[in-house]
Amino acid sequence: MKESILALITGLVVGFLFALFRLPIPAPPAFAGVVGIVGIYLGYKLFMWVSPMFQQSS
Repeated sequence: MKESILALITGLVVGFLFALFRLPIPAPPAFAGVVGIVGIYLGYKLFMWVSPMFQQSS
């Protein structure tokens, strides 16, 4: 939970600074960005679930 709060605070600060300096936001459009992040997370979880099936037993 602490990591999530720190990530949110960091994102807020970065977003604020980009707006302050009138820079383009360093993220894809909102929905596409969220879907991309979810896809990365699910791909990681899928790998962790599937990888033991391909390990050779000694």
